[in-house]
Amino acid sequence: MNNNTLREISSKLLSKPEWLITGHIIPDGDCVGSVLGLYHVLKAVGKEAAMLLEDPIPETYSFIEGAQLIKKPGEIKNIPDSVICLDCSDLGRLGDKTGKIVAGCSECINIDHHMTNNYFGDLNYVDSGAAATGEIIIELLGCMGADINTNVAQALFSALVTDSGSFMNNNTTAATMKKAAVLLESGLDINKIRINLFESKPELEVLLLQYALNSISFHCGKKVACMRLLYEDMKELGALDFHPEGIIDYTRRIQGVEIGILFREIAPGLVKVGFRAKNMADVALLAQNFGGGGHRQAAGAKISGGIDEVMQKVLTKTEEVLSSCKDS
Repeated sequence: MNNNTLREISSKLLSKPEWLITGHIIPDGDCVGSVLGLYHVLKAVGKEAAMLLEDPIPETYSFIEGAQLIKKPGEIKNIPDSVICLDCSDLGRLGDKTGKIVAGCSECINIDHHMTNNYFGDLNYVDSGAAATGEIIIELLGCMGADINTNVAQALFSALVTDSGSFMNNNTTAATMKKAAVLLESGLDINKIRINLFESKPELEVLLLQYALNSISFHCGKKVACMRLLYEDMKELGALDFHPEGIIDYTRRIQGVEIGILFREIAPGLVKVGFRAKNMADVALLAQNFGGGGHRQAAGAKISGGIDEVMQKVLTKTEEVLSSCKDS
């Protein structure tokens, strides 16, 4: 399917007085940063906007200006008739309640950077070459004639730095760095962003990391490192509704490991699996085998079954992926 142009998206945004902005379930830094960044842009050009996410935003992102204004389904009294979906590859990723709200809107704009996006909007702009959806929003605000104020810069830099792996993942391009430089030129307090994103981890995340590190196992000639977080352990810690983002990255930091996997039991018989790749392996394709998706170096899926059963299925496919990398 074909993209609309950012000029067409911009014209549509400027033609309407009010917008609903939303993103995917279990929001990460790119989702939260893009939603807040576009919110501040729309407000700056005189538009009204409401922000809606199915799940609570992680505490890590609460420092971004306007985060407290993001609502959950049922909290917005007057829902705008036009909606923008950000960082979301398909309508199912919005969540059940938010999906129903979006289905009731008369017009939908879809802006995303996932290669698996199915172009579900009335207008679509998908750039799988962008390091983050936030990178696309930076281009969009130029088309809208909006200035980059400190609120916009704070939100969009947070989106860029998190989804690019602190500008170290292979989705980082020269264009990404140039856009980051533009944000920095706006007077952005990068020290504040660093402290809040990387040096203010909740105590609960550190406790979960302890459990995860104790569970590490190696497979496929030590090219795969796995962590497990069990439902009963998370229940005991009070962490069932906590969504740690950085724990899985410890698997990829181990010398010789090509793929890191985190298995997290989110309910009895249901496992959320996170994948990280170091070099050649494409974990987005690996995740797609289980109904998930993501990016070449970072992806995920939800898989029904006991954790041992799920691990066996995933490791079998992972070994196939590693073998294909050797053959190519």
